[in-house]
Amino acid sequence: MTDENTDQPNISAPEPGERLTAAQASLDRLSLLARRRSTAAVALSEPGPSPDEIETLIRIAQRVPDHGKLAPWRFMIFQGPARESFGHVLAKIASVGNDAMTDEQLELERGRLTRAPLVIAVISTVIENHKIPEWEQILSAGAVCQTMLLAANAMGYGGQWLTEWYAYHPAVRDSMGLRSGERVAGFMYFGTASDDPVERLRPKSAVEFWEA
Repeated sequence: MTDENTDQPNISAPEPGERLTAAQASLDRLSLLARRRSTAAVALSEPGPSPDEIETLIRIAQRVPDHGKLAPWRFMIFQGPARESFGHVLAKIASVGNDAMTDEQLELERGRLTRAPLVIAVISTVIENHKIPEWEQILSAGAVCQTMLLAANAMGYGGQWLTEWYAYHPAVRDSMGLRSGERVAGFMYFGTASDDPVERLRPKSAVEFWEA
């Protein structure tokens, strides 16, 4: 089913209280999960997600485990000229106390967010001194980032979850208006992949079985 004003599928959200299917067996979904691969931000170009798709991305991303129903996250969208504007902020902050920065390095900082047509900052908004442990709130924001990557992939877009230095710099956080208990969980880069990513070596995880 498609919306009358767009070619994109109309992906409906369930209503509160609606009974949902507990499990939805799907080989297509399993294949998407098994073959998901990040696309480097520098390999992302136009077109990026449309306004309707951005809304869908965020709506789906919020359907994650959330102990206490706190929704401990919020979103900041960078697209169009806002990406360049934020890049100038990054370059200015990066140059403070660093007289040795070259023009090339400054240009790199100015272009951080222009590597992709859409960047969404997922901000972890921990509610401090709450009965729900801070760690669980942070993990929930991380789940938002991963779910957003999967949703974008299912829409046909490449994506990369980045932090880099600017996610942690106090002056950058101040410029973004982050409050006490908030930090950047990730800058999510989205766009159309200019090349297919290559699979990397996956480490073998330790698996143990508890024996009673």
